Amino acid sequence: MKASPAERIRNVAVVGHGGTGKTSLVEAMLFLSKAVDRLGKVDDGTATTDFDPEEQRRRHTINASLAPLEWKDHKVNLIDAPGYPDFVGEVVGALRVVEGAIVVVDAVAGVQVQTEVAWRHAGAADVSRIVVVNRLDRENARFDHALESLRARFGTKVAPIQIPIGSEASFAGVVDILEMKAYTFKNGEGTVGEVPADLRAAAQAAREKLVEAAAETDDALVEKYLEAGELTQDELIHGLHAGVKAGTLIPVLCAAGTRLVGVPMILDALVTLLPGPVERAEITATDGRQNPVTLSPKPDAPLAALVFKTVADPYVGKLSYFRVYSGTLRSDLPLVNSSKGKPERIGQVYFIRGKQQEATPQIGAGDIGAVAKLAETGTGDTLCGKDATLVLPPIAFPQPAISMAIEPKSKGDEDKMGSSLQRLAEEDPTFRVHRDAELKQTVISGMGESHLEIMADRLRRKFGADVVLHPPKVPYRETIKRKAKAQGRYVKQTGGRGQYGVCFLELEPRERGAGFEFVDKIFGAAIPNQFIPSVEKGVRKTLEEGVLAGHPVVDLRVTLYDGKYHDVDSSDIAFQIAASMAFKDAAMDAGLVLLEPIVDLRVRVPEEQMGDVIGDLNAKRGRIHGMEPQGDGHTVVVAQVPQAELLRYASDLRSMTGGRGTFEMAFAHYEEVPPQVTEKVVAQAKQQKAEAATR
Repeated sequence: MKASPAERIRNVAVVGHGGTGKTSLVEAMLFLSKAVDRLGKVDDGTATTDFDPEEQRRRHTINASLAPLEWKDHKVNLIDAPGYPDFVGEVVGALRVVEGAIVVVDAVAGVQVQTEVAWRHAGAADVSRIVVVNRLDRENARFDHALESLRARFGTKVAPIQIPIGSEASFAGVVDILEMKAYTFKNGEGTVGEVPADLRAAAQAAREKLVEAAAETDDALVEKYLEAGELTQDELIHGLHAGVKAGTLIPVLCAAGTRLVGVPMILDALVTLLPGPVERAEITATDGRQNPVTLSPKPDAPLAALVFKTVADPYVGKLSYFRVYSGTLRSDLPLVNSSKGKPERIGQVYFIRGKQQEATPQIGAGDIGAVAKLAETGTGDTLCGKDATLVLPPIAFPQPAISMAIEPKSKGDEDKMGSSLQRLAEEDPTFRVHRDAELKQTVISGMGESHLEIMADRLRRKFGADVVLHPPKVPYRETIKRKAKAQGRYVKQTGGRGQYGVCFLELEPRERGAGFEFVDKIFGAAIPNQFIPSVEKGVRKTLEEGVLAGHPVVDLRVTLYDGKYHDVDSSDIAFQIAASMAFKDAAMDAGLVLLEPIVDLRVRVPEEQMGDVIGDLNAKRGRIHGMEPQGDGHTVVVAQVPQAELLRYASDLRSMTGGRGTFEMAFAHYEEVPPQVTEKVVAQAKQQKAEAATR
């Protein structure tokens, strides 16, 4: 793979709903451009970009994968991105480092949920788009249906530049509306001919609309079109290119990727219609003094490269994928991770195609490559030269939507699990790990259940750590509702020195969030001063252990007001035990109740599904606080819901809305648990305690 100047580079993400044939389309483009010498297949596990064993087993893309090729004196860096919602972080990372995107749509299903998600993320990243209606050779495939769904969802700027010849099994080629020529394909080779008579009227009508749309992108073209009523081929392409770059025009092409039909023309569209690095909107970094700096995609400019993906390669260790925005990144060059302010030694740099690595001395402005074994650098970090500090904005990855507790199956697995989880978190910014000290469990968070299951599989396969997943515990609290008193008496005489400690405690509730307070009201040395801390220690230990269901007791005042001691037998441990006994008895008399965490929830859903979502939240003991119309056919439902009811909400919402709903939540406060729920929680706690005692 030769180095190319920025003017002849096209960086393109291939995105869309899962199962639309994105990977097969990428494979077809690689094969026809002679980047690979055989046509791989997803179902056979031989596709270039689906090389991860988990991808081959599941038959769908999990990781964004780089696939460069050369076409008509241009280098095209394709990034094959996943189409399933659990891996949207890979889509976000890919769209950050490209100027263009191919949105692949299934000819049978038309626009689907992840089509809309990918479209929205591409718009947020200011990425120019073209659409490919793929799999036109399938049964029930209808180009007109797919086009109607595109226009209904994305507006009239969606414009076909091709129409299919034949349908379903007889799909054989396309009519190129730009040239008004017909191309039929066999083994990827196109044969040029005249437009079939039955398609001539439709092609001419589509061309007139296309010429008018292209002319509107430039005042000179408008004037020419009004005078002559037509544009030359070069003028038409110039207008289309300008419209695609500005986002006012979305060309639609036709294909059957597995049969190589229409694929050469997609490659043509990538180099003629999509913008390259020199045409994209200005990229602004900050210097060492936080001043804005406009970057230029020139090889001799100061170096600024963004790491957009990190993988743990089994052969070369950690592999960091980067996009060079300005300057040239050379092998064996000392650089600086400006995001973290730490030096970084660059080893050999590579061009990457799937799992293949091709060593290269340097990677220039506008290009994409990878480097192994960076010590300090993670996804979203900027690499720059020592002479000029430049920091690119980090990538805004989506927040995790679901959490699960993870446990090792054995002691040996426990030793491997901790460090391995951190390595996986370095690879995937949408995957988080934290240790919950209160609940004594390790919690992993991600975009969905499949995401977390795949991470568990990677722990087993890559790092040899066998683990199990289960819903995380809910951080309940316990508190009291009224005052109560009790005596704690711990007296043991066993011959020789015994144990003796007696204390009297009073418990009273405090305001929610006020915490715990210990008050010493001992008079007349009923308990010697050296044993007062022992009483408090016993109370605090019982607070942590809980009384009702094993959860911390909060928001109360404990007053030590009387007690007894023995000159010989009293001890620190005796008063700790006596305090614990008194506390437990008083707590039960004080109306001990369970508190549960309540979260603020914001759910963004299509308006037609709002009723289902509200009904489900009501069933989850939620309180609806309001609805905020978004003006785009969606509404945000604002509610407060018990956290215990939302442990699998990512899956529930996806099921209710077909994947169109999204949500975010944050802790709000604690509230008393209803009696019927308390009974279940207490019973479950007793069962778990009994099971633990028998192990």
